[in-house]
Amino acid sequence: MVGTEETRLVMVRGNSGSGKSSVAASMRKRFGCGLALVSQDNLRCVVLCENDRPGVANIGLIDVVARYALTAGYHTVLEGVLYAEHCSDILAQLRADHRGMSHSYYLDTPFEEPDLAHISEAQLRSWYREHDLLPRAMETVIGADSTLAETIDRIMRDTGLADLTAPE
Repeated sequence: MVGTEETRLVMVRGNSGSGKSSVAASMRKRFGCGLALVSQDNLRCVVLCENDRPGVANIGLIDVVARYALTAGYHTVLEGVLYAEHCSDILAQLRADHRGMSHSYYLDTPFEEPDLAHISEAQLRSWYREHDLLPRAMETVIGADSTLAETIDRIMRDTGLADLTAPE
């Protein structure tokens, strides 16, 4: 078991360009330093310099970092593409092992929506997975019609983080 009954685990998944990183960064800014931000891109690209494939080391590292943060008493936002095919088992186990409240969100944007100038359309298309939902209805789907502010407000409210204050 990881975390405490008070810690919140929030998973934010979606395709490249769906707004995951913006949501997570805004949640951290709004809540403060008592919220750990575990980013798949940081651990995969920066720390390990890995491609996103099944069975690679970053998946386990994401799990270890999230578990450590929760056990250290941090509310934790885990964000990334986190393809269901590669990560559903580890994410389900993390949720099951967490003593506190766990929430999962999938930011569902159509391929036409992302606007990432630094990535080619061909590269984006190769990464894109339409409705890449986790099994067993583990996550709440937030559509492209939700603005960034609305999405952040909803997640902060749903998880109870809006009512909590960061530790001094």
